[in-house]
Amino acid sequence: MPPIEYFSWLMHSSSIQIEIQETYLRQTCRNRYTILTANGLLNLSVPVIKPLGNHTPVKDVLVDNRQNWAHVHWKTIESAYSRAPFFLYYRDGFEEIFHTAHFKLIDLDMKILQLCCDILKIAPKFTLTDVFNKVPTDFVDMRGRILQKKRTAHSWSVKQYSPYIQVFSDRYPFEPNLFLPDLIFNLGPDAAKYLQNIVPGDSLL
Repeated sequence: MPPIEYFSWLMHSSSIQIEIQETYLRQTCRNRYTILTANGLLNLSVPVIKPLGNHTPVKDVLVDNRQNWAHVHWKTIESAYSRAPFFLYYRDGFEEIFHTAHFKLIDLDMKILQLCCDILKIAPKFTLTDVFNKVPTDFVDMRGRILQKKRTAHSWSVKQYSPYIQVFSDRYPFEPNLFLPDLIFNLGPDAAKYLQNIVPGDSLL
C-alpha cells in the first residue's frame, strides 16, 4: 500500500521505473504500510518468503500465504475506516485484492498500484527494470528514500502535507503521509487534487 509521498512523486513524473532487480530490503513500502486506527498509528506487514535468502531480488520474493495475514489486514482496515466518508464507495476494489491469493509480492504490489491509479483516474507510464543500475544518472533515484521505517523522519517535508479530516480527528492530531487509501477513503474524488498540490521540492532530492 504506497504512502501518500509515493503518489505525490508519481503524480509529477512523466515516467516511472519500478525497481525489481535489486536485493529485497526489509521495512520498505513494498510490504509495509501505516494506517490510523482508534488506538493510534498501526504498522501492517505482508509476510514474505525469500527463496534465495538475503540475496533474493525483489522480483522473486513470495507472499507467505501460510499465514492468515490478508484476512487480518482487511478486517483491521475495515474496522479503522468503516466510518470514513468514502469507504463504502471504494471498499470493493481493495477487499477483492485481499480476498485474492497472490504468490509473488511484486504481483500484489502492482495490483494495488493499478487499483489506486484507477481510483485517482491517472495513467502513469510504468516500466519494470530488467537490470540493476546501482548509480543511475538519467532519472531521480527514489530507492532508499521512501522508506516505511522513516515515515516520521526527515525524508519528507511535513509542511507539504495539508491537513484533511481523518476518521479519528476528534482524538488524534493530523497524521500525514499514511497509506494512500487513508486519503482516498477520507477525500474521495478530491484525493487526486490533493496529490497534485504536493510539489516535491529540493528538500527531497
